[in-house]
Parts: sequence; C-alpha cells; structure tokens
Amino acid sequence: MARKVFFSFHYDRDIFRVSQVRNSNIIKGQYQQTQFLDHADWEAVRRNGDASIKRWIDGQFEGSTVTCVLIGNETNSRKWVHYEIEKSIERKNAILGIYINEMKSINGATDFRGVNPFDSHKIGYNSLTNVAPTYSWVSGDGYLNFGKWIETAVNSFKQINSFRGS
Repeated sequence: MARKVFFSFHYDRDIFRVSQVRNSNIIKGQYQQTQFLDHADWEAVRRNGDASIKRWIDGQFEGSTVTCVLIGNETNSRKWVHYEIEKSIERKNAILGIYINEMKSINGATDFRGVNPFDSHKIGYNSLTNVAPTYSWVSGDGYLNFGKWIETAVNSFKQINSFRGS
C-alpha cells in the first residue's frame, strides 16, 4: 500500500537539510510525499497570515497517513510544527521523528540536537514521546532505513488508534 508522508519541519532554518532527505530518492516507490514549497511560495503563503498558513497545511494533509517530523535545533520552537503534530494526532496519522542535526547545512556545518517536539503532546494519557519513534538520519542511516522507520511508526499507531476507536 502506498503511504503518503507529510513532512513537518522548521522551513527557514532546516530547508537545506530537509532537501537532502527529500532528494535522497527514499520517497520513490511505495511512499509519496506531500508538496514542498519553494521559498517564494512559502513567503506568499506566510504573507497572507495565519489563516492562509493553516489552509495550506490542512490541504497538504489530505490523503496523508504518516507524519514525519524532521527535528533540527529549533524545530520545537516553531508553532506551525506543533500545529502539524496536533493535526496529525487528530487525523490519526502515524507519527515519527527524524533528527537532522548531524546533517551538514549549506555551509557544511552540523548543528546541536534540538528538543523533541513530541514532549509537549499527548495521545490520550500517553506522552507522544513514548509513542512516536525517533531516529537520527545520519547515525541511524536514514537513507537505508527510512522505509523500515515508516512501517514501525505505522504499526505502533495501528495499536494506539485501535484503542482510540480508529
């Protein structure tokens, strides 16, 4: 079954690292990705205010079954990442996190590991941190393991959602 993956991330700070994930061809085949905006398109959406951003995000979720949060140093500070996590919980998407701080930026630097944004979310009585798996793209060899990570998240959330009346 093809899975549509919604990627959540801090656009301004992490787009270069995110593009490396996106362009690694891991999405081809049984996974589809939601649309990525280029900088000019993102600025146009953002310029129209919060309601416009919510509409765009909500539209991108259509048909998605998995949410992958790409976690950089400042991801936890982004309100739209938290909105996307809450939307994912509401939609009953499988959720996973991938730390991207070990990846090189456009200037060749790596970054400090950021706080897990799942820490401030719950599914029922469960902390999302205890439910949603997280991995490191570099040390976890994401290029080879992304598909396994997606399926692990899907299987974990099947059990959770069965208790939630999925």
